[in-house]
Amino acid sequence: MKGYLWTGGVTPPGPEALPEPGRLQRWETMAVEAVGNVIEFWGFKRNQGRVWGLLYLRGEPLTAGEIERELDLSKGGVSMLLRDLERWGVVQRVRLPPDTVWRYSAETDLVRMVTHVIEEREAGFVSRIRADLSEARRLAQEAGGVDTERLQRLEKMATLAEHVEKAIRLFIKTARLDVGGVLSAFRDDAEPSRKKAR
Repeated sequence: MKGYLWTGGVTPPGPEALPEPGRLQRWETMAVEAVGNVIEFWGFKRNQGRVWGLLYLRGEPLTAGEIERELDLSKGGVSMLLRDLERWGVVQRVRLPPDTVWRYSAETDLVRMVTHVIEEREAGFVSRIRADLSEARRLAQEAGGVDTERLQRLEKMATLAEHVEKAIRLFIKTARLDVGGVLSAFRDDAEPSRKKAR
């Protein structure tokens, strides 16, 4: 598992621990690196987090060239990162008249941003898991001779996936994450759900 590089502790890091590319001040570097670390921990590219963190901190649109200089990234790398971030809906391309150059700004509504990413990535993934578990349950019942306890465990796994999907869908609609059903799915006294997957 990837970990968090640093931010805190008794002894602050020396100058060599946190490079200061471009014109970033030390506090900006720390903040941008922190966002990059969190984004990497969540399974995204670290530099995606750094780009978004820079744009969010600055609060004004920057050109791709400015992002390259500030974060010490290549032109091609910045181009790919911005394309990914636009697709995820966390960065927007803007043109400020009379300027003819495209600039990029960060999505500032954090709830909307997280909701969009969850809808694109996690919800689709959980739907596929739920479908696979539902099919596994059907095949086990069809095969016959499968121990009752094993069928019940498979049922609990399918129920967990169903609750996770419902919680994610609810979060997408209301920005509230309800994990009550998720936690109850693995209690030993929980009655296995007999509902078929829709």
